[in-house]
Amino acid sequence: MLREQTLETSKNTAVTGKVRDYAQLLKPNLSFLVVFSSVIGYLLSPKGHFYLPDLLALFAAGILVTGSANTINQILERRSDALMKRTRTRPLPDGRMQAGEAWAVALISGIAGLLVITLQFNALAGVLSFVSLLLYAFAYTPLKKVHPVAVAVGAIPGALPPLIGWVAATGSIGWGGVALFLIQFFWQFPHFWAIGFLGYEEYEKAGIRLLPSRAGKTRFTGFQCIIYSLALFPLAIVPRALGIVGNWGMFVGMLAAVYMVNASVVFYLKNDMPSAKKTMFASLIYLPLVLLAFLFDKI
Repeated sequence: MLREQTLETSKNTAVTGKVRDYAQLLKPNLSFLVVFSSVIGYLLSPKGHFYLPDLLALFAAGILVTGSANTINQILERRSDALMKRTRTRPLPDGRMQAGEAWAVALISGIAGLLVITLQFNALAGVLSFVSLLLYAFAYTPLKKVHPVAVAVGAIPGALPPLIGWVAATGSIGWGGVALFLIQFFWQFPHFWAIGFLGYEEYEKAGIRLLPSRAGKTRFTGFQCIIYSLALFPLAIVPRALGIVGNWGMFVGMLAAVYMVNASVVFYLKNDMPSAKKTMFASLIYLPLVLLAFLFDKI
């Protein structure tokens, strides 16, 4: 009896461990903000309505496709991950999973997500999702070890979700979807450069280049954050000009942009870890705040 209980406990532990490993590959918690922006893009479109089955399908498809891209990223970077403290315990560098199994997870997840969004919505949304997956996994990931331009390349798939949501609802690429794409595109630069600054030493060990200057942690990073944050100010006006949101949504977007610029200016002046961390947190507040303001003030 005791032996049977021990075997059952071991089996349950193994299953729990495998589920945890798959979750680490797919990284659904980190994918949430990306998928959230896709849902907002869907709801902000002229044909977007709060129909729960569609929203759940869009959310699930986004988690699956983004999870597939994250898994491929970890497969290709498993040797680099083994060199960094924060990533060495992932399933692949830790040896708990082989690359073949991870590829199977990536393929199943990616295909399932693309089928859901294509069949539930339209082919164009599926194509954009596929392009996003390819750019993230096979362009951004290898470029991180080659040149800082990787951040710009990675910003494209990172900004596609709200446009994909818009296309899922309307079946076409409209100016409103493009405006949301541009806001999320420019937002990513201060976000990722702040992260790159905070983890610079770890990234350097793995040969990953995220900061805009090859010289490393210089004031140039903060200066670039200011430039891209400034772009968010006029971009907040565009959805109002297009008749997508009202004045309140525009004002919140403008104030949030000022908040981002202020954090970036402090980052430029101090060029230290605390100011980089504040810039990162400012970016994490900015995106959901602006997207929700747009949604609540939708015309």
